[in-house]
This record gives sequence, C-alpha cells and structure tokens, in this order.
Amino acid sequence: MAVLILAPFVGFLINGVRYKKHSGNVAGSIATVAVAISFISAILLVVDLVSMPAEARRIAVSFFEWMAIDKFKVNAGFVVDQISAIMILVITGVGTLIHLFSIGYMHHDKGVAKYFAYLNLFIFNMLLLVLGDSLLVMFVGWEGVGLCSYLLIGFWFTDKEKAAAGMKAFITNRIGDAAFLLGMFVLFITFGTLNFSELNALAPTVAESSWLGALTLGTMFLFIGATGKSAQIPLYVWLPDAMAGPTPVSALIHAATMVTAGVYMIVRLNPLFIMAPNTMMVIAIIGAATAVFAATIGITQNDIKKVLAYSTVSQLGYMFLAAGVGAFGAAMFHLMTHAFFKALMFLGSGSVIHGMHEEQDIRKMGGLKKYMPITHITFLMGWLAIIGTPLFSGFFSKDEILAYAFHSPLGSPILWAAGVLGATLTAFYMTRLMALTFWGKSRVSDDVHPHESSAIMTIPLIILAILSVFAGWIGVPHVIGEHLGHMPNFWEHWLHPLISPIPGWTAIDHTTEWVLMGCSVGLATVSAIVAYQFYVKSPETPKKIAESIKPVYNTVYNKYFVDEAYFGFIINPLVSLSKNTWYYIDVNFIDKMTFWAGDLVRGMGSFARSVQTGNMQQYAMYIGIGVVVALSFVIMR
Repeated sequence: MAVLILAPFVGFLINGVRYKKHSGNVAGSIATVAVAISFISAILLVVDLVSMPAEARRIAVSFFEWMAIDKFKVNAGFVVDQISAIMILVITGVGTLIHLFSIGYMHHDKGVAKYFAYLNLFIFNMLLLVLGDSLLVMFVGWEGVGLCSYLLIGFWFTDKEKAAAGMKAFITNRIGDAAFLLGMFVLFITFGTLNFSELNALAPTVAESSWLGALTLGTMFLFIGATGKSAQIPLYVWLPDAMAGPTPVSALIHAATMVTAGVYMIVRLNPLFIMAPNTMMVIAIIGAATAVFAATIGITQNDIKKVLAYSTVSQLGYMFLAAGVGAFGAAMFHLMTHAFFKALMFLGSGSVIHGMHEEQDIRKMGGLKKYMPITHITFLMGWLAIIGTPLFSGFFSKDEILAYAFHSPLGSPILWAAGVLGATLTAFYMTRLMALTFWGKSRVSDDVHPHESSAIMTIPLIILAILSVFAGWIGVPHVIGEHLGHMPNFWEHWLHPLISPIPGWTAIDHTTEWVLMGCSVGLATVSAIVAYQFYVKSPETPKKIAESIKPVYNTVYNKYFVDEAYFGFIINPLVSLSKNTWYYIDVNFIDKMTFWAGDLVRGMGSFARSVQTGNMQQYAMYIGIGVVVALSFVIMR
C-alpha cells in the first residue's frame, strides 16, 4: 500500500525539482510511470481483496501514530476494502490515461514539468482522501486536492481570468470545508472517535427524527462540505469556471478524482447517514434539483468544455440523488461509469481543441468527423453512454438510480420525475454538442485546418471508449440479467457487506421496473432525435425558438444570473463591509489610538531625556530646587 500511495508523491518530487525543464516527454514519462506504478499496486491489492471471504475483505495498515491528546488518538492509517478498492482503481487507472494524454497535449507548454508535478501531487492527495481510515486523514487529502485544484485551474496564472478561476475554486471549497470541520467536531463530541469503522459500528439502530439531533447536524454539516467539493447547489459555481485550466486537468477533476469526493464520503459513512432521514431527504432534493438545474444551463452553452462542465454538475446530482434515497451502491456505480465516459469526453474535447488550434466555440465547428475519425467515434461512445442508451454503461447506472428514486421508501415519484427530466435534458444538450461539433455542415474558418490528434492522445480515448461501453455490464439489473442467461449482478454482490439496507425496502416488481426504464429511455430517445433535427436538419429552428422566448433564453444563457446574485447580495456587501470596517475601525480608531499612545509615550520619553543631560551642575541645580521646595512645603505646613 505504501507503493500505491507514495509513487505519485515521488513523481511530484522529481518533477518538482526539475520544474524549470522544458522537456514534456521526460516530465510526462516520469509522471505517467509514477501513476502507472500506483495502478499496478492497486490491481494487486484488489486481487488480494477478492481472494478473501466476502465479510472479511479489508486490508488495513497503520504507518505511525499521528497525534495523541489524552484519549484522542489518530494513526496515519489506511484501508482498502470494497468501497476504496473501486476508487483506487478509478483514480489510478483513469489518472494514468489522463497523464498519458497530457504528454501529447502539453508538450509545447513551457511549464510542463511543473504541470506534471502538480498532476502527480493531485493523485497523491486523492489517494490519501480515499484510503484514509478516519475523517481526519481523509481531511488531509480533502484539503490537498483543494490546493492542487487551485494550482492546476490557475496554472496559466498570467492570464487574470484563469487566475481568478483558480481563486474562485479555492475560496468556494473553503466554505464547504468549514462545514466539513464542524461535522467532524459534532461527530467526535457525539461518538468520541473519527475512525470510519468505529463511527459506522456506533451508528444508532433507530433513525433520528429531530432536525437538531447530533447525528442529523453532524451528517448535514458533512453534506454541506460535500456540496463544495462535489459542486452541488449552492456551491457549484466554481466547477464551470474550472475550465480555465488545461483540458486534461478538467478531465482529472471532473471525472476521476476531486468532484467524486463528496459522494465517496457519504457512501463511506452510509450507516450514519441512513439513520438521519432528514439529512437524506435534503441530499436527495439537492441532488435532483442540481441534476435538472445544471442540465438546463447546458442546453445554451457554446463552449465545448462548459457544456461538459455543466454535464458533470448534473451527473453528480444523480449520484447525490441516489445517496439521498439510500441507493449507495447505485451512487458508486454511477460514479464509476461516469468517470469513464466523462474522462473520455473531456479528453475528446481536448483532442478537438488541439485539432482546431485552440478553438472552443462549437458554433465555429461542425463536420469534424471527417477530419477527426478516431476522436469522433470515441466521443460517440461517450455520448451514447451519457444519454443512457440501452446496454451502454451509463444506461445501467442511471436507470438503477431512477428505479431507486421511485421505489425507495426514502424516494418519491417527484424525485423520479426530476431524474427523468434531467435525463431528457441531458440527451438534448449532449446531442446538440455532438451535432454542432462533429455532424452537419462545417462552420470551420478557412484559416483553420482540423486534424486528428497523435496516437499518444487517441490511445487513451480508445481505452476509455471501450470502458464506457462495457463497464456497466458488471452491474446488470436482475430484470435484464434474467433475459441474458441469468447474468449475475457482480456490483451488488461486491458492495453488499458494506452497504446498509434501506429501512422498509421491498423488492421492486419487474413490471414497474420495465415501465420506469421505458419512460426514461423513451423520453431520452425522443429528446435526442429532436436535438438532431434542430441542429443538423434544421439549424435555423433553434435560433427562431430562442428569439421567440428571448427573456427565458437569456436567463438560462446567463446561468440564471446566479454569479451576479452572489456578487450583488453576498460578495459585494461583504467587501463593502470589510472596507468600511477597515476604514472606520482600523484606520480611524485603532490606528489613531495607537498613534496617540505612541506620541504620548514618545513625548514623555523626550521630556525624560531632556532632564538627563549628564551635566553635574544641572543635576545639582535640580537637587537644590527640590530641597528648597521640600523645605518650603514643611515650613508652610
């Protein structure tokens, strides 16, 4: 396990020392090999885990005692079990492909060694986050990925807009992190430990109904922390702006690492969360609302990376919806499939941007499938997966979430309807993205000559495309598996020992499951066909519709003016309050009082110095005057 964790850190140190070097191949090779070593280590650990009995699958190590304060002791302990095993395979596997892609994408950049150093440090911190055996060790990685996201999003910091995007991500995450700390305090005061296995073992057996109960407050604070790291309402605003960083960074943050941290943390503590139904309800509502809200914005965006960014926010909403209705296994399932198809689509967008000479506006593309056949066919696989096409990976994971949202005692038909609406919108805006980028007539400028990317960039695309197609087959629902020769649901069996059952759960009947599946697939298909008609067959129609509903369109196009509202109602008043506090209290009161006290002391010092001249005759005169005054006082008395 030490090799798994430390290999990226060694890569970071080597590239960090040589940060001024300009050889992208050397820096990229060092960083990629470092993560590949971690990936091989992860595979070996998972093989060991599989060989163990299902109820005893756990590999734990403690490297040293980190801190000991009275009864509070924390070890630098790490654990690989069924949940963290999935994460380490995704992080290091997809991470290796992203590193490999970066060698081709970033080879011309002057700061390439520094870039790969940051990338390795990001992987190292993410491994700390998912392998830590306590909330405190997790928090170290939690903060580490926050720092690395700041460094990577603002990597081209000489551009003020990009530097501001990095700062926005950093500050927004700190708001969530403050809540995460409060959650840790509440849980420690309540249970006396921050160790995951001990916390889960101490989880109450009766659900807590109070909104102000310790368990509800603790889990609610942790969830607020998750909304920051995983970009949910109201702390999602940093993620679309994170597109300012290099495209492989977007793939790493959006697909395999940081944004999944919140979902992972909730699944890790699922025995606690399931006993706090009020928190679960909030999680489900926020997840469903985010899925729909972000999907509507995705319809109007024209930057290829921004469309994918809002797609990420929306898909994360599905994961939280699943967790909120108690379907923790489905949340992890969608986390994994999303990592594959979203990494594929982000790297595919990087290939498009590279081939289009840094052009990102999809209105200036079109017909690229002729020039970029590998990028097109692999992107097509990602598109089929994310819109939930039957038998592609996204279909299995998303429909499982929708089934739980409808049937779970913690779910409701309203949550299911919101999920289906989000799926319908996803099919529309992702088809729009495909149509404007790869299909239809070319709108490419005459001075731009699109071309396919090199093999070092297309090989990761091909591997991720294969995973996007077939990864979902390890979690085929029983209703479909029965028609495929009683195919077992490996995913369900793998996670079963660590997932708490949903209170009051009864098995869903097959008819209902087929109907739910038919509704979501049918609506998504119609939505995709409509989008194809709009943006390939009749490209004038969307413009006419947008013109006819201009106020609505402008509101959505401007992202519901949420950023403006944050500036108008929160940020600017806080800045104004801070300036006034500084001017009236700091400058006009504290500074003046300090200067006055200083002047007084200095004046007294000057007076004292004026009578200490070292002149003996003057001192004798002072003594004489003093004697005369004293005698006069005695005589007159």
